Amino acid sequence: MPVVNVSAAEEYQKYINADKTTVALFAADWAEQCGQVKDALEELAKITGEKLQFISLNAEQFPDISMKHQIEAVPTVIFFTKGSAVDRVDGVDIAAISAKSKKLAESASSAAATGQTLEERLKALINTAPLMIFMKGDRNGPRCGFSKQLIGIVNETNLPYETFDILGDEEVRQGLKTYSDWPTYPQVYVKGELIGGLDIIKELLANNELESTLKG
Repeated sequence: MPVVNVSAAEEYQKYINADKTTVALFAADWAEQCGQVKDALEELAKITGEKLQFISLNAEQFPDISMKHQIEAVPTVIFFTKGSAVDRVDGVDIAAISAKSKKLAESASSAAATGQTLEERLKALINTAPLMIFMKGDRNGPRCGFSKQLIGIVNETNLPYETFDILGDEEVRQGLKTYSDWPTYPQVYVKGELIGGLDIIKELLANNELESTLKG
């Protein structure tokens, strides 16, 4: 399916809220680079087949939409899954747009193959181990200060646990925030139930309740 030029806000809403992931190019007629990105999206539309849908809209014609998504320059590409922005690429970075599109197409394929919805996938991941940590990086290489602190504290308990690197899976990263109604990472789960983030873990440690809580 080729890139669709969207000319009405209702049409835009219909696309981004569809079951298929939508790749939306925010463009402007005067910006040459937008043509390059649109050409790249046309090629990606051929490669990814029916797994993704591609749209283009004039950012200046839709100021409310552009403001909502903080479009500060064109071209900007935003990836939507069922109405939520799950990723974006600002500027002419064809390699990044291509990589992210292909990854989302693969996610759509695996979801179709397994018949798993995102919610089912998140539930399965949360229950991978009795003590499960969703973080930036992994236990051997935390990639943010909060995750590093958390792993240090949990390691002191000597309890077995598993980690999931949310930086490697944008769908899980965004989906889990909504699923658990917890906007930040790291997140700690015990037997499928959310315990909380670093502050909660520190609080439990200070109250000598950490080990018993993590054991469930």
